[in-house]
Amino acid sequence: MAMSVGGGGDEAPLSDINTTPLVDVMLVLLIIFLIAVPVVVQQVSGLKVPKVVFEPTTTKPENVSLSVQGLGGECAVYWGLTRVNADELRTRAVKKLEDEVARQGGIGNPNLELPEVHIRGDVNTPYRCIGGTIYTMQSAGFTKVGFISEPDPNTTPRARQ
Repeated sequence: MAMSVGGGGDEAPLSDINTTPLVDVMLVLLIIFLIAVPVVVQQVSGLKVPKVVFEPTTTKPENVSLSVQGLGGECAVYWGLTRVNADELRTRAVKKLEDEVARQGGIGNPNLELPEVHIRGDVNTPYRCIGGTIYTMQSAGFTKVGFISEPDPNTTPRARQ
């Protein structure tokens, strides 16, 4: 504790800020949050959430590349660069799978590798457009449907955990 005694002639008022109450309040808030956070965070026990990793896409010629946009309330789906409606999408998908299975020697081939569907969806596309495309491709027989996205340029790829 500082104390001024006697007259030094220079009698300026003390202008130092007392920080003790601020520190006390901050410590009380810290303790409150340390106790409250575990109570607020609720999760199902045993739930394992997948880790996000950057995986470069392996482009194979037999894979199907689709682009989906929501244009003025309607869904626009492109097979490559050709715009298709839902019926054309299903017809093309079934034909693609039939041709690929025939090319690999038929259903009896133990090493049969079915093509994948890669979907690029515009950021502003409603989910019903993306979901409808996924449903159509799965109902046509495609089992592997993935999404193409652009990684954040500010982050670096992480190793698989």
